[in-house]
Amino acid sequence: MSWLEALILGLVQGLTEFLPVSSSGHLELTKAMFGDNSLPEESLMMTVVLHAATALSTIVIFRKDIVEILKGLLQFKNNEQFQFSVKIVLSMIPAAAVGVLLEEEIEQFFGGQILLVGCMLIVTAGLLFLADRAKSTLNPVSSKNAFIIGIAQAIAILPGISRSGATISTSVLLGVDRQKAARFSFLMVVPLILGKMAKDILSGDLANSQTETSLLIIGFVAAFVAGLVACQWMIALVKKSQLKYFSFYCLIVGIIAIIYTIV
Repeated sequence: MSWLEALILGLVQGLTEFLPVSSSGHLELTKAMFGDNSLPEESLMMTVVLHAATALSTIVIFRKDIVEILKGLLQFKNNEQFQFSVKIVLSMIPAAAVGVLLEEEIEQFFGGQILLVGCMLIVTAGLLFLADRAKSTLNPVSSKNAFIIGIAQAIAILPGISRSGATISTSVLLGVDRQKAARFSFLMVVPLILGKMAKDILSGDLANSQTETSLLIIGFVAAFVAGLVACQWMIALVKKSQLKYFSFYCLIVGIIAIIYTIV
């Protein structure tokens, strides 16, 4: 992998993490375009680093919200902040369980499985289309809905299933206000990514990677800067955007990926 490829991967990750188009799916497609023959573990390594960069950009954008969440957990008072913190924790359970119990199986999905990516992008397109047709409401995220949204996030571990698309669509279909759904979607992933990074560091997975440190740094910085821009853009866009346009995009890219694999 060259520095230009690492830069492009970082930009792709940063721009697509907050849009409902599957950043992991686009990373796999970009690697395929570059002819990346990395082992699944090495591909996962770059993916984890890039996700960490966008997690950091989320922390920067939502720093006030995150402080409130931490206060809510530490104060143990049954107030709005504490209840929201509990919902974030509930939403983490499904994905955390899948990540721990099926880690080796998950790694195999990040080794250039373009056909899988194409099929899952079409699934994402269907979710976004259904969510776009759902009626707008002003309902907050309930504890039950938080866990269901967490299940959607766990399924979105598959490359091609957009995490933000799956969680926001699930939220909207459950009757949650679109803006609140987007905010919850962005915040709920931060603890999982940081937890994954901590686990990899403690287990030695990062140290065992053969990917050059300079390339990881280039990808990280590119993803972080692009994430800052995309996150703020998406926050403004989600108030008035229609998910069907992202649905059409995912459908087209998914079909192209499938045709590419077959041909």
